[in-house]
Amino acid sequence: MKKCILVLEHVDIEGPGSMRGFFENSGRPLREVFLAQNGALPERMDGLSAIISLGGPMNVYEEDKYPFLKPEEEFLRKAVKEEIPVVGVCLGAQMLAKACGAKVRKNPRKEIGWHKVSLNENGRNDPLFRGLAERLDVFQWHEDTFDIPEGAVPLASSDICRNQAFRFGKNAYGLQFHIEITPEIVRSWIIAYAKEDPEKSFYKNMIGDCVKKRDAYEAQARSIYKNLSLVMDGRING
Repeated sequence: MKKCILVLEHVDIEGPGSMRGFFENSGRPLREVFLAQNGALPERMDGLSAIISLGGPMNVYEEDKYPFLKPEEEFLRKAVKEEIPVVGVCLGAQMLAKACGAKVRKNPRKEIGWHKVSLNENGRNDPLFRGLAERLDVFQWHEDTFDIPEGAVPLASSDICRNQAFRFGKNAYGLQFHIEITPEIVRSWIIAYAKEDPEKSFYKNMIGDCVKKRDAYEAQARSIYKNLSLVMDGRING
């Protein structure tokens, strides 16, 4: 039986985006679990090549309001222990950090839209970011931040949010920024999260930038996906 990438989704408008085409075209099927719709986490992990935990509007400490968060945290902790490759994106990164024992809290400022993230020396030498520029142009939409788990390696930072990426162990990565977005996804977030008209100047410019930057950020995402594929295969690791 062919192994799959397990994708954990917290809300229907935060799906795998550009990840889907890349990994499925590379012969790596995705298995999506919709946690808010009582999607069941697998009891065993031997059929998984990797786990990707995506974003969502909830906070990791809202377990009473979102009861699926606690089982996910335990699941990610188990995955890290078993050295299954894990990537957490935005909320998923915060979930991974919490599963690894770190605190998640409000960032001093929200970080929304296009921002620069700088790789530190660890990040520049890490397999996940191999071949990428030292400064990455990335899309952000978050109000919380994570501490770096004890024993983890910090990889990147920004002016607004100090902790942008980390690696725990050989192959568990938390990325505060979004690598999977498309202009269509961003438009849906503006409507759902900002409760604003996407044609309003600030948001219209945000979507316009998504279109202008598309070739560059999709190439950047493909490089990360290719590197992640090598990590999944055990051909490179931290």
